[in-house]
Amino acid sequence: MTDIASSHPSPNAVRAVRYVPSEHEAMWDEFIASSMNGTVFHSQRFLRYHPEGRFDLHHVLFFEGNRLIAVLPGGLRNAGRTFESPLGASYGSFVTEDISAQTALDIVAAFEEYVRSIGIEEVYLTSAPVIYQPLLTQNLDFGLLYRGYAYQRHYISHAIDLRHQGAPFDRFQSVARKHIRRVTRENPTVWIDESQPESLREMLVEFYPILLENKAKYNVKPTHSLDELLLLNDLVPDFMKLFLVRVGEEPIAGSLLFLANDRVALIFYHMLRYAFDDYKPIYLLMDRVTRWSKEEGYHFVDIGVSQDTSDENPMTPALSLIHFKEKFDSRGVLRSTLHKSYRP
Repeated sequence: MTDIASSHPSPNAVRAVRYVPSEHEAMWDEFIASSMNGTVFHSQRFLRYHPEGRFDLHHVLFFEGNRLIAVLPGGLRNAGRTFESPLGASYGSFVTEDISAQTALDIVAAFEEYVRSIGIEEVYLTSAPVIYQPLLTQNLDFGLLYRGYAYQRHYISHAIDLRHQGAPFDRFQSVARKHIRRVTRENPTVWIDESQPESLREMLVEFYPILLENKAKYNVKPTHSLDELLLLNDLVPDFMKLFLVRVGEEPIAGSLLFLANDRVALIFYHMLRYAFDDYKPIYLLMDRVTRWSKEEGYHFVDIGVSQDTSDENPMTPALSLIHFKEKFDSRGVLRSTLHKSYRP
């Protein structure tokens, strides 16, 4: 078989360079902001919320000549033998410009040379779903697959497309619209509080006990501590938006959005106090979140993955959760992980 990358050499060789904060931090985040597929999760200002020593972070930059053309956040596990991207974030893998197929192959070739040079034996790469990028291109995926990467797993996520005419509410299933109208009509003390930059910290403090209560029901803990959420608000002040459903002044439910990039608002935490389920607060939140996101110019609301975490197979779908999400006109999108072994 002809080696595509070597049969059409690039005029400028791509080289991989390990990230050094004092040299590369500003350059990295500027590149993320102007990239084709970057999210806040790829940025250094986000990753900085992790305390020193939690992860063995090992980020990589890719240059063509002196021009930065790609970055790869990640870190090492298993005494440096395993590279994972992301590590300490929701999405990782390569962030690039709108690159050609040849450039994608050159980036992958440079990464493979780098991996072998430092003794990495396993690589796992989990990218953001395609809804996070404005251009439909999979050149980088092809480059990885051509070089022997294979899909290790897929998670099913669900997203609501906001690009249709009219309000998102109009496309909800009739049962969802009925609940929203009934609760709004019959319960004048129920309302939704929307965070502003000056009120977000106080609202996070109100929301966190609801989050703990929900997670405890399933014997798990939230991904973030309250202190970490407050720190993220300081490090990335434009990253979070919180909506609280209140009965009078009492918070009974909330949706915490992570504004991942200028295309997608991700519902990271969607929680309620079950004693107030008759008010259908999650239905109210879905209406408000989708309306707000559309008004702010987002193209999609990502509702997150829908896996049955109690099953041995990590890909097993949580069908009841999927059925619920589909009431709001959501569709399944894949969050996929590519893997390759470099063991001799």
